[in-house]
Amino acid sequence: MVQVSAPLVFPPDFTLGVATSAYQVEGGIENDWSLWERAGKLNDPTTRNLKGAAHWERFFDDVFLIKALGATAYRLSIEWARVEPRRGRWDGEALAGYRTRLEALVKAGIRPIVTLHHFTHPAWFHAETPWHEPASLKAWRGYVERCAELLQGLDVAVTVINEPEVFLLGGYLSGKMPPGLSDGKQAFAAAANLLRAYVIARQALLDRAGGRPAPKMGIAQNVMMFAPRRVWNPLDQALSRLAESNYNHAFLEALSTGQLRLQMPGLMAGKADIDGAARSTEFTGVNYYTRAHLSFVARPPFIAFDFLDKHRRGLTDIGWEDYPEGFGALLRQMKRYGVPVWVTENGIDDRLGTRRPRFLYEHLRQLLLARREGVDINTYLHWSLMDNFEWLEGWGPRFGLYRVDFATLERTRTPACDYFARLARERVLTPPTSAEEKFGA
Repeated sequence: MVQVSAPLVFPPDFTLGVATSAYQVEGGIENDWSLWERAGKLNDPTTRNLKGAAHWERFFDDVFLIKALGATAYRLSIEWARVEPRRGRWDGEALAGYRTRLEALVKAGIRPIVTLHHFTHPAWFHAETPWHEPASLKAWRGYVERCAELLQGLDVAVTVINEPEVFLLGGYLSGKMPPGLSDGKQAFAAAANLLRAYVIARQALLDRAGGRPAPKMGIAQNVMMFAPRRVWNPLDQALSRLAESNYNHAFLEALSTGQLRLQMPGLMAGKADIDGAARSTEFTGVNYYTRAHLSFVARPPFIAFDFLDKHRRGLTDIGWEDYPEGFGALLRQMKRYGVPVWVTENGIDDRLGTRRPRFLYEHLRQLLLARREGVDINTYLHWSLMDNFEWLEGWGPRFGLYRVDFATLERTRTPACDYFARLARERVLTPPTSAEEKFGA
């Protein structure tokens, strides 16, 4: 029996950190998403990601913001389009720029956790080497070999691919993200190739290590709690089970067993053996935000979903359910893979900035309870360090610990900065004070 009343503490080796991705914050990037935006394909077709949050320019100042939080890790991504803007043409200045930034983090006592693929691609990629074609793996190999060289000798960890199932659903099934396809057969081919891409990246990093310790590697898997919209309906119940096994676990199972199995009626299905994938991760990366209620509809893809405020906490500003209980339940599920669990993203769209401290408390409480019950969790990365470009939603959502004025690009602290810093300093989880939930405290 877990003694909930006992203090919940972060052990000395527990990592509290923050996360971003290149295209969402760096600015000045031309890639498949910038083309998508210019084509007016965001939910707000007037939105443009030009200077981003100017993180590329302000990186070294932003390191001080990370330090001020007491964070000891920073998850960031390398932008493939920045380092290979034209196929086979490498930008040495960009590669050196990433190396310099990573070295600055290490010098500041902040461990980089580097993502190699965070949704975006060079502008040439989908036309010349799309993921559903074998040519994608040759193009990817060239990129990750450069990344392995870039990371050589640094104390980093690597999330090779971010949320592959989100990329496939958006880019290959709904057509709402680049490359804008809606083809189940191509989607499955792309899924298998993304797993092969993981194996290629892993081997490139191991080869470059040359007998020295290689970076710990895994993926960042988006997971959601799923529940039947109509609890009495067996079809809604079946959909919830299918979603859990396919959305949450198919990629993680493939990296554990070496076999990809997908069975998503009306979307995609298939089975493939992935050479080299079995037992190929040192950690299970988890990105968690919400719960979805699913219902069966009598037309392809036979599924609809809602975000319901069952606990009357209020939906988040992006319209998602605030459901920390699901976070704890899913962390317990991840124990099955037999490697440490890292929370690689967790956060809330909070446009006033006053809900985030309580969100942090409730989710970290679930994490520490799961840890107390035997789940090997040693890393929590909050999404995000600063407000950023939120893909199809543009600049409206506010996920940042630091608020960004997108006119001046200035950063200001939200109440959650003080709360996060106190947790990092005291290493004991206690609720936020009333002062820590208000601006100007």
